[in-house]
Amino acid sequence: METIHIPVKTQYLILFDFDETYYPHECLPEQLESVYELEQYLKTLTLSHQIKTAWITGSSMKQIQNKMKMAGMTHLPHFIASNLGTDLWELSSDGTWTAVPSWQQKIQSSGYSRGEVEDLIAELKQIYNIVLHEQTQFGQSGYKMNYYYYAESTVKTQYDLPVIKHLAARSGIGININQCNPKAGDPAGAYDVDFIPAGTGKKAAVQFLMQYNLVPPSNTLAFGDSGNDIEMLQTAAHGYLLQNATAEAKSCHTSIAPYPYAKGILHVCRQFFQG
Repeated sequence: METIHIPVKTQYLILFDFDETYYPHECLPEQLESVYELEQYLKTLTLSHQIKTAWITGSSMKQIQNKMKMAGMTHLPHFIASNLGTDLWELSSDGTWTAVPSWQQKIQSSGYSRGEVEDLIAELKQIYNIVLHEQTQFGQSGYKMNYYYYAESTVKTQYDLPVIKHLAARSGIGININQCNPKAGDPAGAYDVDFIPAGTGKKAAVQFLMQYNLVPPSNTLAFGDSGNDIEMLQTAAHGYLLQNATAEAKSCHTSIAPYPYAKGILHVCRQFFQG
């Protein structure tokens, strides 16, 4: 990895979803060329504008590290909110990652219980005939439990998803539901259903990072590609979907970069920072 620069005072925050936003799963040569160009640009921008960057992602730290190695990426962000923002890591000048204590305290005091989630899953199946399938290929993290909901019909889906959200709210459990993106390795025709501690997730992580770094919303940019990025994009003053975003996401957010992946990020940032 390259030399790490950490601004003494943060003037701007740039926040990225990772999968299919910053990191292209196909890893085509032209895509990776833009990623490497983005890495060099962000390195320069950090020095010239006192910027800190963050990846806000559903991936785990191990998954991120494996994908970076696969793509030959070398530039690290200053923060990683992994496992859908249920873990928050800060980069030290020596290249090591440290969990942010105040965020950890927030998580631990949330009352989140894996047992309660398992009870909710059982109730959905036994009483409402709603079956959720565990995402075993990605594993379960300490504070995020991942499931797939397979859509059988439009009518049933329109009934089932509100029921899932209602039971989660009743139990004081945070939830994220969005259509899967097959490009990121998910099955077609399915929904991601993620159970997390209340008061966490991508939006909460972005709000926390603004306060933690004393950066006003007007000085924040965010980039994403799917439905679970929308609240994050709307929390930042300047939130953009990339051109490769899902149809679901594009139906919910109007600011869309003219190019996909890193090329789209570079275009927006160069316009914003005028260079």
